[in-house]
Amino acid sequence: MLGEIINALVHDTLFIKYGLLGLFFNGMFSSFIPIPTEITISALLLSGTNPLDVFLILTIGSIIGGYIAYYLGYNGRLLKKIRKAPKEKYEQKSINIMTKYGWFTIIFLSPWIPIIGDVVSIIAGTKKYNIIKYSIAMTTGKTVKAVAIVFFGVHFIHWLVHVLH
Repeated sequence: MLGEIINALVHDTLFIKYGLLGLFFNGMFSSFIPIPTEITISALLLSGTNPLDVFLILTIGSIIGGYIAYYLGYNGRLLKKIRKAPKEKYEQKSINIMTKYGWFTIIFLSPWIPIIGDVVSIIAGTKKYNIIKYSIAMTTGKTVKAVAIVFFGVHFIHWLVHVLH
């Protein structure tokens, strides 16, 4: 049964069907829409895709998505056309967290924070946060997350294959 579920996830998820290109778009969209990349990454690693390729594509897609999210916030009119404005409670919670712990720290950690993390880059753009500081924090944060996900994904996949056989 577990094998059937894994097989369905590996072969039937939209982003997975397109391999590394799907991962690129999954990473990009997940920067401003809460779409997890972990399933796509796991499927690609299970199918034998080179982990370095997975890391590079995920990182590039996520960083581009981070800039798109920043721009969506920066240009509020465009945000309203493409995505619903973040719920006020999430926006206010994000601003409170950023004020308390510092914008740089939160932008760096935002890839790890579900839902609120997706809003952080948009809010940074809305508040016209310094683009250089944003770039350093966002790029570093997304790169560290990609390293961790791919590294642990490889080890988890090996463990899972060992357990299922």
